[in-house]
Amino acid sequence: MTSKRKKAMRSFVIRDCALSAIATGRQAQNLRELRDLLRTVHPDSIYYHFWGGLLRPRLDDPEYNNDFAVWAAHGLHDERLAERLAIIDPTDYGDLEQLRSDLLDAVEERLDESEYVPWSSVDNQFAFIRSQIVVFHTHRRLHHPAELVEITPHFSLGSIFFHVIDARRRTPDGVDDFHGWLRDLGDAYGPLCEELTGIDPYFTTLAGIRQNLSGVFRKHLGEGKS
Repeated sequence: MTSKRKKAMRSFVIRDCALSAIATGRQAQNLRELRDLLRTVHPDSIYYHFWGGLLRPRLDDPEYNNDFAVWAAHGLHDERLAERLAIIDPTDYGDLEQLRSDLLDAVEERLDESEYVPWSSVDNQFAFIRSQIVVFHTHRRLHHPAELVEITPHFSLGSIFFHVIDARRRTPDGVDDFHGWLRDLGDAYGPLCEELTGIDPYFTTLAGIRQNLSGVFRKHLGEGKS
């Protein structure tokens, strides 16, 4: 391996991002319509409705982490369905089609046990949105893991989303960018990588993820430990 290649591997390029919301024109007013649309909607829409709330201001009940659960609670007034949808963790699935399948199962189960089809008001339909990630260059680069201790608390929420949430979708082994970078640097960072794996990226906020990362990096890479 050339020295140039080693240098490239030991650099961590910091990115920032935003999610661009794209209207699909597809809306559901009742639970049956939601089920039918879920069968064919683009996977990027499912991704947006599970993860997009992390990057946008949310005034809804924070008890529910995804848009489907929020709509079930506040649009259909079906708390039982909302609770079932709220516990679906997208990090448990290898791909979005598996997630779609379990989402459909939960909706189908609720339809089977309901005496009537829950409806929302006309002004509170579920509007399916697609997401497109827009990535920004920050012109910042890390050359040694110890730098993570100082810089992580200052990461923007967009950077946390890109390097933790989006990374799990675009990397072959489904790990965050920090984990991938440190793992490639050698076995010495194995315990740190293992602890990074244990950070929950879904049932929290981006600020919470940033705080957890900061604590882990400080623990493993703080003064005298790197």
